[in-house]
Amino acid sequence: MRLYFFVIRTFGLLLIVILSSCTRRMLSTVEYEIPANIANIKIQTGSGFVGPCEPSISISPVDPNFVVAGAVLDNLYVSHDGGSTWKTSRLKSSFGVYGDPVVMFDQKGAIHYAHLSNPKGRAYSSEEFLDRIVVQTSLDGENFSDGSFPPSDQKKDHDKHWLAVNPADNALLMSWTEFDEYGSKEENNKSRILFSSSFDQGKTWSPAVVVSQWEGDCLDDDETTEGAVPVAGVDGSYYVVWAYNEKIYLDVSTDGGKTWLQEDRVIAEQPGGWAFDIPGITRCNGMPVIKTDYSNGPHRGSLYVSWSDQRNGTDNTDIWLIRSSDKGVTWSAPIKVNTDKEKTHQFFSAMDIDPSTGYLFWVFYDRRNYSTNDTDVYLAWSKNGGHNIEDKKISTSPFLPEKHIFFGDYNDISARKGKIRPIWTRMDKGTLSVYTALIDLVTEKK
Repeated sequence: MRLYFFVIRTFGLLLIVILSSCTRRMLSTVEYEIPANIANIKIQTGSGFVGPCEPSISISPVDPNFVVAGAVLDNLYVSHDGGSTWKTSRLKSSFGVYGDPVVMFDQKGAIHYAHLSNPKGRAYSSEEFLDRIVVQTSLDGENFSDGSFPPSDQKKDHDKHWLAVNPADNALLMSWTEFDEYGSKEENNKSRILFSSSFDQGKTWSPAVVVSQWEGDCLDDDETTEGAVPVAGVDGSYYVVWAYNEKIYLDVSTDGGKTWLQEDRVIAEQPGGWAFDIPGITRCNGMPVIKTDYSNGPHRGSLYVSWSDQRNGTDNTDIWLIRSSDKGVTWSAPIKVNTDKEKTHQFFSAMDIDPSTGYLFWVFYDRRNYSTNDTDVYLAWSKNGGHNIEDKKISTSPFLPEKHIFFGDYNDISARKGKIRPIWTRMDKGTLSVYTALIDLVTEKK
């Protein structure tokens, strides 16, 4: 009898292995393509002095038709039909809502909206302004918590944050810049990168710890440590990247963010720094973003870092990618993302990886088609870990920015289960608007 059950159990396990292997082979033989026709959807048109701009977007892993986005200063956008229609509202908190929105779904479908603080409502005239990074959480996109925040020094200024979610345990990761005094020219005032995590969907946070070895100044420029973005690896390690002093830095934690490398790793050069001029844009930056391939494809576990810089001249801004297959120890040479060969500007890039396919996607502004400041929006993608990259224009018409209008610091893109939702700011006749595009991958062949 024991032999019988042993044989049956062994056969069952063998069958599971065979079926799993067949499934993986079937998935690997399917290729998905960008649709020929891409609809642009206007989410909101501005009516005030500031915004909307600096948009962030996220697709729910539970329901891909549930999409949430945000924009400066306190705009909240919710869609239940994949981004075709949107409900617009204003986010409120007793800690104040003052821009730099970062919207992120966790693995269980909760929405986290991180932003700057303004508890007194008086912005720069208040000592409490920027005293913490606030994260508000919602299960339905309508009812949000008042906000939580990592324990940190509230006498300092906190800015330039980003969120990530570890799919293995649903931990919420956040990194940002702490300034002794934002904008200070005093030599003794410094900036540094902080990190915190939450394991209860943003209800509580671990004490903020310093990640960066080197401290920058507080001038919000190339010599400031900024642009910190976190991510979790498939092995549970945490990674944070940022820009400083014409270099891209990486730090690693293998104990859940408690301790980090004694010496930060320089993983790429960024000639000219992360802050640069683009005609028609008041301020532009090339801060890095880091992503992990969580798919079951051939590049599972690979790390990717993307940014932009002007290494080829101040009249030629390009977007770059590096990858690592050994947990961030070694990295590839920089790969140019935009496929044009002209001296033009590609800027304000954002990157994401669809965990269902492992495909990489970027959204960015692009001027390859004009000799003026007219600007298109492009999508780039790679099906094989960045070895081959394609791109195409996805905006239905160009727009012309004006330098006196603040465009923000970033756009964003979210990719899940074959649904790709970029989000960007454009300007028409002096008025800012936030747009997305409906990009649903189609099966090309099996």
